[in-house]
Amino acid sequence: MEINSTILTDCRRVTVPEVSPLGVRLTLELSPPSLQDSRADVDRLRAAVEERSFRPLEIPLDLMRVIPVACRQGEWRVNVVVARTAGGWRLARVEPGRAHGPWCGLAVDIGTTTVVASLVDLERGAILGTAADYNGQLPLGEDVLSRICVASTPEGLAALQGAVSETINRLAHELCFRAKVDPGEVFAAAVSANTTMAHLWLGLDPRRICRDPYTPIVNCPGVLRMQEVGLALSPAGAVYVVPGVGSYVGGDVVAGALAAGLLHRDEVCLFVDVGTNAEMVLGNREWLVACAGAAGPALEGGVAGHGMRAAPGAIWRVRVDPATRRVSYRTIGNLPPVGICGSGLIDCIAEFLLAGIVDRAGQFTDGRHEFVLVTAEESSTGSVIAVTQRDIDSFLRTKGAVNAALETLLAAVGCGLEDLGYLFVAGAFGEYVDLESAVTVGLYPDLPRHRIVRLGNSALEGARQVLLSETCRREAEEIARRITYFQLNASTEFMGRFAGSRFLPHTNLDLFPTVKARLEARRGPAAPGPS
Repeated sequence: MEINSTILTDCRRVTVPEVSPLGVRLTLELSPPSLQDSRADVDRLRAAVEERSFRPLEIPLDLMRVIPVACRQGEWRVNVVVARTAGGWRLARVEPGRAHGPWCGLAVDIGTTTVVASLVDLERGAILGTAADYNGQLPLGEDVLSRICVASTPEGLAALQGAVSETINRLAHELCFRAKVDPGEVFAAAVSANTTMAHLWLGLDPRRICRDPYTPIVNCPGVLRMQEVGLALSPAGAVYVVPGVGSYVGGDVVAGALAAGLLHRDEVCLFVDVGTNAEMVLGNREWLVACAGAAGPALEGGVAGHGMRAAPGAIWRVRVDPATRRVSYRTIGNLPPVGICGSGLIDCIAEFLLAGIVDRAGQFTDGRHEFVLVTAEESSTGSVIAVTQRDIDSFLRTKGAVNAALETLLAAVGCGLEDLGYLFVAGAFGEYVDLESAVTVGLYPDLPRHRIVRLGNSALEGARQVLLSETCRREAEEIARRITYFQLNASTEFMGRFAGSRFLPHTNLDLFPTVKARLEARRGPAAPGPS
């Protein structure tokens, strides 16, 4: 769970329909010029590449200067790299002789808080390493709205763009160092990001994203050159930005829907990524709908009095003995507790409900205002760590917004919770939150547990797939085209459902049969829920 720049080297192979990456390396055996074949050097090389079906081929002027020397030094055997463009291919490198060493690509997930990158062998599809670090934009703005405000000036926008580019470059160079790869051998990259992060990385003004009618500058940036976006790798290398749908459903969501395989599902499935926003895609191979709503602060430690991000010392797992109300907990890194992160808060509220410490309205049953988890003597800060009534109320608003968004989507297509086949949960939060606790508080629907699938970082996985496969790139673009996007802030149905959704686990307890059974087993028949 700890976020740092540690390299994870598992060399897994990404499962894709075929390996057809954004960058391709070729060894060419060219016929030397003669009186019978006096074609120009550049034309000769272009024809050889296009004969391999990499057409049309664009050759930059700086490489035209290199081609004659490389051809003659290699005795007309040359190693070239071609990178995809929007309409064909571009020559990215030409060297004398045969190819040697790995040729690589970079998959990147630009999150509001964290940037994660994987170095991928483009020939074999193997992941050579993965690294993560905090987004360098954080000192300039903690959240999306504050960064949009900073970006309102040219200087602020440039600073934000430079900060995230520096983060990506640092991760890329560290990965290359560990894998013994020259950064100049990284010829392709695929990037997924929410719409605001994509705009800031590309140096595009994001201010219209949060203003009616919520219109981004671009949803489908397509294929760009590395030097255009500040990547200190192969300058002419290709960068594919996963397409988004709208202001609040970006390329990270499309990448997640790709990783979940929604276009290949017969059942009605739900993809959920709960982070700064709660983003959802509902549907199957025939149709897709999506929405997004604010969620993050209560789940990322931004609202709870003793809340914090998932960092060393954060309480991430909590259990409460229902008989003695004795608390046991675990912290990240097994360090003395500093505060509580989102998964720990969900555990607390679930355990409080099952132990009768709070009722279904989230109110403490004995009138107290807080429940102490860690005494001042046990904590590393010298202060108690507690969950307060205010913390629970804040969580219920977040949870209620997630519930109301899901119910609004389901109602829009004439489905109910009982019609869901699978729930795909994405993101670091979804990976570490306790499944039973999430169902107990009503954050996740009460499905058979084998039908709740944790995807981990699906935005990064989707980026890896489009890096390696033309079929996956086409599928990502099809997902973006097919999604119908619902603006929840303009929906009276959403607001009505939100007003009645702030109960544990739900206003209608019958929608959560396993939670109802646990409540009845521990405390006798559950009191009827609100009407």
